[in-house]
Amino acid sequence: MWEMLQAIVLGTIQGLTEFLPISSSAHLRIYPELFGWGDPGAAFTAVIQIGTELAVLIYFREDILRIASTWLRSLVRPELRGHLDARMGWFIIVGSLPIVVLGITLKDVIERDFRNLWIIGTTLIVGGLILGIADRLGANQKKIKQITLRDAVLMGVAQAMALIPGVSRSGATLSMGRALGYEREAATRYAFLLAIPAVVGAGLFELKEIPHGENTYGWGPTAVATVVSFVVGYAAIAWLLRYVSTRSYTPFVLYRVVLGVSTLVLVGTGVLIA
Repeated sequence: MWEMLQAIVLGTIQGLTEFLPISSSAHLRIYPELFGWGDPGAAFTAVIQIGTELAVLIYFREDILRIASTWLRSLVRPELRGHLDARMGWFIIVGSLPIVVLGITLKDVIERDFRNLWIIGTTLIVGGLILGIADRLGANQKKIKQITLRDAVLMGVAQAMALIPGVSRSGATLSMGRALGYEREAATRYAFLLAIPAVVGAGLFELKEIPHGENTYGWGPTAVATVVSFVVGYAAIAWLLRYVSTRSYTPFVLYRVVLGVSTLVLVGTGVLIA
């Protein structure tokens, strides 16, 4: 029962933080340690993210079906290859390659070394400052229909940096998108779509690790956390898209810096174990 309650809390944290540029993986590493529950493990973190990505699939189902349909038809119909949806299909595929290649290549390092709280606290601060600078200096002119292959690749490379907990998948993609001059809503929408292959793929890849290795939770708590993350994540998507239409990322920048500094202080004083 206690593990199930922990799973509900962790699923809620995942759902609340996955789409905000504050790093869900950092929160799933810091807060369980703060609560005295220990590190839930990289596999647990990856698998419950499937819940939040299911929320993305449902929320953006019309966009996803349209893009997938147009892309598939463009493979045999040359006249469709210049269509935005056909190009978007390729952009998502190409943009996903950096995180797939690096994720497989650096799997052991990511699970063993990158989950150190010294690293996470530092990346929260640095990533927050980069997001703040990019958001303030970004031209805020380009719409999602203006995306190019170069921009898709650059945002894909930025997303790959999120293999380090604390960077934030959405935060890194949004930072690059804003630096390239995209409107906040356009950068946010593309960040959602770009994350689908990477997150779902990582979660499925790590499924086999749940009952083994260094993971704290088994199948039952993991399933509960995944369901909770889906419900909470769906609500978070709608809120974030409304928020970024009119406001800056400044509150997220401040939160990241405060959380990062607090984490480093707590580790330095021995309250948290790195």
